[in-house]
Amino acid sequence: MSQSLTPVGVFGGTFNPVHYGHLRSALELCELLELDRLGLMPCAQPPHREAPDCSAEQRAAMVELAVQDEPRLCCDRRELAREGVSYTVLSLEELRAELGPGCSLALVLGCDALLNIDSWYRWQELLELAHIVVIARPGWHFPDSGVVADWLAAHRSDDRTVLRQRSHGHILVEELRPLAISSTEIRDLLRAGRSPRYLLPGLVLDYIERGQLYR
Repeated sequence: MSQSLTPVGVFGGTFNPVHYGHLRSALELCELLELDRLGLMPCAQPPHREAPDCSAEQRAAMVELAVQDEPRLCCDRRELAREGVSYTVLSLEELRAELGPGCSLALVLGCDALLNIDSWYRWQELLELAHIVVIARPGWHFPDSGVVADWLAAHRSDDRTVLRQRSHGHILVEELRPLAISSTEIRDLLRAGRSPRYLLPGLVLDYIERGQLYR
């Protein structure tokens, strides 16, 4: 296979709301992995948690505001357009069909998602469609045994160049700048009548305040 593939990334999440932790990680991954682009893909109907108290359309609108000045980042709305539960494997199938079999595709996950990945719908097919890039948080560790540990051992690579050499099939772990910001914390601040300013882009906060979201 060609040694000069230009990888494309997709970063899924509820983004409820999107904040600087998401955005800084996305930008650092674009640079570290030399991604052509990275799509932030809001999950319309999460399969493993209750529906967010903010609509998928509103969450996507906030992502679009957050990334509008960064050409390497975009909002991928595909899960809003698809009915039913938002299963990641279905989104990867759509992306693979659009990009073709030879394009390198990377799915970005947080380490908490990875630890429970064996509960995902058709999870063992994910690496048949894409690479997986795990964002590691300070103090976290891999499982020592079990099906996820075996899966990691079989597919993990410490060589970023695999993204430019293969279209799918490898797991990379990246330790990025730690920003201790969470969407839960932002929602709690808003509900308490306190300001989350400087935890998320001003345009996103303006959107939240105009719509009286999370109150």
